[in-house]
Amino acid sequence: MSEGPTSFGADMILSILPHRAPFLFVDRVTRLVPSQSIVAERDLRENEPHFAGHFPGRPIMPGVLIAEALAQTSGLLLGLSRHSECGTKPVDNPMFFLAANSIKFVSPAVPGETLTLRAQTDKSFGTLFKFNVEAAVGRRLVASGSLTLSLVSGTK
Repeated sequence: MSEGPTSFGADMILSILPHRAPFLFVDRVTRLVPSQSIVAERDLRENEPHFAGHFPGRPIMPGVLIAEALAQTSGLLLGLSRHSECGTKPVDNPMFFLAANSIKFVSPAVPGETLTLRAQTDKSFGTLFKFNVEAAVGRRLVASGSLTLSLVSGTK
């Protein structure tokens, strides 16, 4: 498979993910190998609401939000792959974050940093998709593990 465009911005991300601010945690996609892997980024802004309470005086991005950013990145891998391979609407069915498996948080991410989000397709079982994921700031690993998304049909 050939590699698609090297970057995708907000318009394409918003056409795939149902999330919107303040719960959208991917700013741009910098690399896509359809159906195989994706690299995305999130700029950690000082004025984001979670930093005010997590933790006052020493703000760090909550681990659950890093996991959510990785799930959104994985969803973008599914949606952008479909779009790149078929030229069709990115995703007709909603994707749900089903499971986080063995995600380990090894270093904090703080305001002013750019979180690099990576997802690689591991396995798929019908409508279930498992990904190996990692988040980093530069060369510093922040989190890694695996997660599962599900494509859901017939929901309203």
